[in-house]
Formats: sequence, structure tokens, C-alpha cells
Amino acid sequence: MSDAAARPGDAAGAAGAERYPPAAYAWYVCAVLLLAYIFSFLDRTVISLLVIPIEHDLAINDTGMSLLQGFSFALFYAFLGLPIARLVDASDRRAIVGAGIALWSVMTAACGLTQQFWQLFAARVGVGAGEATLLPGATSLLADYFPPQRRGVALGVFAAGIYLGAGLALIVGGLLLRLLGTEAIALPLLGPLHPWQAVFVAVGLPGLAVALLLFTVREPPRLGRTAAKSGIPLGAVLRYLERNAATVTCHNLGFTMLAFASYAATAWIPTIFVRDHGWSGATVGVRLGLIALLVGPLGTIVGGWLADRLEARGRRGGKLIVGLIAALGLIGPAIAFPLAANPMVSLALLVPFMFFVSFVWGLAPAALQEIMPNQMRGQATALYTGVLNLVGLGLGPASVAVLADYVFRDPLSLNLACAIVVPLAGLVAALLFALGLGPYRRTLERLAAGDW
Repeated sequence: MSDAAARPGDAAGAAGAERYPPAAYAWYVCAVLLLAYIFSFLDRTVISLLVIPIEHDLAINDTGMSLLQGFSFALFYAFLGLPIARLVDASDRRAIVGAGIALWSVMTAACGLTQQFWQLFAARVGVGAGEATLLPGATSLLADYFPPQRRGVALGVFAAGIYLGAGLALIVGGLLLRLLGTEAIALPLLGPLHPWQAVFVAVGLPGLAVALLLFTVREPPRLGRTAAKSGIPLGAVLRYLERNAATVTCHNLGFTMLAFASYAATAWIPTIFVRDHGWSGATVGVRLGLIALLVGPLGTIVGGWLADRLEARGRRGGKLIVGLIAALGLIGPAIAFPLAANPMVSLALLVPFMFFVSFVWGLAPAALQEIMPNQMRGQATALYTGVLNLVGLGLGPASVAVLADYVFRDPLSLNLACAIVVPLAGLVAALLFALGLGPYRRTLERLAAGDW
């Protein structure tokens, strides 16, 4: 662009002079989006508690199950992300997010009506398609509700929904399994359902009420707006990303490998406790769910707070520094918890693992908001989440299952496969953050100077 007034760096600098909405209402919006994120992860995570009955009823192995947990969900989530984000950058973000919530809620309930592998695969694709609206829409909204110095904490609070949702999925799913028992249940209009099918219906339908709640959120003015109402052309976005390739690559892949570690572990932790330690699905759900509820949100908020504190003290790139701390911190517990012979020791080791790995969910989108101009944020977030979901969610659970099924050839070797895959992902993430810190700081300097 030749017009300096339209340059993203200039707009980013000017945004601080613009008025943000009142803090109280901003936190209300954050709470609504947090609730949506809770239901998002409740609906996508509950399947991890249902592995054994689904494998039995659909006659599939762990590798087939990994496709249902990861790849099916990631498929459309990744490929629909960019066109949805183009809409997010130029249209009513509330309507887009609300429609997505309604879609994924219906498709989660539809998972409970399936009777074959490919039917369940297709329903999980639908869940991913709906959830592809939330992260680009919510992070873009929050960037216009909170000034830069409060975004780390706000996005950390929003990201706490990941663990609140995952924890509730395990607790609610476990309690429902205990209540429903092992026999088929006849439900009005739906007929006889296996207990695992009834769980999907029970957790999916309440999300429709959350979709209606989006009507109470006001669409805020786009602060630091840098182009016409139709948004920045995709070509300009790609040129910006090319110029900042080292920053974007190390950011995207570094946080993706942290997510890879998270997804690879959490997809199989309930199954490891059932197979290796003899716990029931209900017991696993309640105990793991309580840890997720308490430790996960603490990690997302502490990660955002620590990054904000570092940057307030003049440490540019604080979010990548905290990402490096998280990657190094998870390696030891990731090796130890799957191999512990005592289940309570394994459970205790999950606490530091979950604390450090949870940093990713607030830090990654917060970092994108500060290195991307306003009307590129949705598209940049979609590109990032596309990589994260294809690699982290699509390959994370599958890598553990393939190693156990085809290398160790033993369904009881999931723990060993997990102890290899997860810490390796943490090590790769640490290397990427270390390499990316210099380029990341240079991108921030160029944006501050209006040179993009």
C-alpha cells in the first residue's frame, strides 16, 4: 500500500489512542465467549472417555479411533478456517460465531445417532466445521474489546474454556456412564441407544442455548482498522506473512507442537488408566476431570499473566519466552506420567504436565494479535489454527496409536508410545521458540515503526 494512513503498522500504533468499550462490558463478552469455548471443548473432548465402548461396538482399533478423535475433526476445521476467517475480518463476528455454535451442537448430538464408523466420522467432521468459527471470531472480538496491555490476561481467561470444557466432558461423561450403565437405553423419538450414544446427545443439545446467548453481545467497532470494509485482500495478507516468514513459521509451528503434545496425551490418558490401571470410565472421568478443571485454567491464566508481566518490564516477545518455558517444563512429566506403575503417582504427575501444556491456548492467539494488523487477524488465526488442527489434532492422537498398533503391536503399549511422542513434541517446540524469538522481536519493531 502506498497510503501511509492505511498501513497496518500505523493503525496498530494508532489503536492505542482509540476508545475501547467499557471494561465491565468487555469482561461480560469475554465470559460469553468463554462459555462458548467451554461447550466447544466439552463436545470435542468427550469422545476420549468413550474410546473402549466405541471401539467395541464399531469393531475398530486404536488407529481407527484416532481418526475419529483427531483427523475427522481437524479436516474441515482446517480447510473451512480461512474462508470463515475472511468473513470474520469483514462481517458480523457475532453472527458467524453463533451459527457455528449451533452447527457443532447439532452435529455432536448427531454423533449419538450413528451406527457405523463412517457415519461417526462424518458427524465429527461436522463438529469441526462448526467449531472453525469460534477461535478466529472470538480472538478478533476480544482484540477490539481489550487494549493490548490487558489482552494476555483476557485471552488467557478465554482459553481457560479449553480445560473447563475438557474437564466437564470427563466429569459429566463419567457420571453419565455411571448412571446409564451398560445396557441400551430407549429415548423418546430416538429409540434405543448405547450409553456412549446417549452421552453424545446429552452433551450436544445444550449448546443451542449458548448460540442464542451470542445475540446479547454487541459487535464492537474495529479499532486500528486498516482497509476498506471488505477487508485486506488475501494477496496482501500473504505478502505480509512472507515478509515475516520466520516469525510466523516459528510461532505457528512452535505452538502447534505444544498443541500436538497436548492432543497426543489427552486423547489417550483415559484409555491408559482403564487398560493399564483397571479404572472404570466413570472413575477416570471424575478424577481426570477435576484435575483439568483446576489446573488447566490456572495454566492458561498464569501463562498470559506472566507474558504480560515480562512485556510490561520491557521484555519484547514475552509470549514466546513463556512458550519456551512451557515447552521445557512439560518434558519431564510427559516422560514420567505414562510410565508410572502406581496410578495415583501417574495422576499426580499429570498436574505439572497439564499446567505447562495449557500455556499454549492463551499465548498463541494473544501473540498473533500483536504481530498482525487488525483486518488480518481473523485470517492469520485461521491459518494458524489450520496448521494446529491438521498437525496437532490430526496427527497427535494418531501418532501415539500408530506407534502402539504397528510398531509395538500391543494395545497395552499406549503408555510407552505416549512417553516417546509427547516429550519429543515438547523438545521440538522449545527449539522453534528459541529460533523464533529474534525474528518475532524484529516484526514487533517494524510494526511499531509503521514499516510492514
